[in-house]
Amino acid sequence: MRLASSARACGLAALLLFAAVSQASGAGSDWASIGAASYEPPKPAPAFTLPDLAGKAVTLADQRGKVTLVFFWATW
Repeated sequence: MRLASSARACGLAALLLFAAVSQASGAGSDWASIGAASYEPPKPAPAFTLPDLAGKAVTLADQRGKVTLVFFWATW
């Protein structure tokens, strides 16, 4: 809990600092002046099939509407 509250305090401090600098420079809502740009909306994940822990094939389409965590890892 202590770490979360200090992280929140740092985030708030950064936000206040950004707001102060933004107003002082007259930037206001001109995001291009700080190098910020809009982003492309996320694209859907490609269709894939993976085995579950029991070896049964599970497709991404089977998980539609469910919260799904997929861990990818490799050894190098």
